[in-house]
Amino acid sequence: MKKELGRYGEQRAVQYLQENGYKIISRNYYSRYGELDIVCQKQREIIFVEVKTRKTKLYGSPEESITYKKMQSMKKAALQYLHDYPAAFRGLRFDVISIFIDHQGKEDINHIENAF
Repeated sequence: MKKELGRYGEQRAVQYLQENGYKIISRNYYSRYGELDIVCQKQREIIFVEVKTRKTKLYGSPEESITYKKMQSMKKAALQYLHDYPAAFRGLRFDVISIFIDHQGKEDINHIENAF
């Protein structure tokens, strides 16, 4: 169930990003440092996106579950991605998309640009 919710959240995040003018470059990029959920671009800027989806706030909001260790592993994975797929970009950033789905199925999407 957890994996299904995660996959749903990532698909919903991709849809949200595309609706807002982002071009999806890669999904679920794996390196020895960890995974990058979504790699996309907008206006010659490369964006690494972490997606968190939750159905309960019992342990806090989805974005609160991103630890310092996770941020560091994402940065290392991003460097590996840039090494593996060199391209000219004007800049880069790390975003977070959190999706909270309440008990009635209503979704609340929060896109935090330059999250870290």
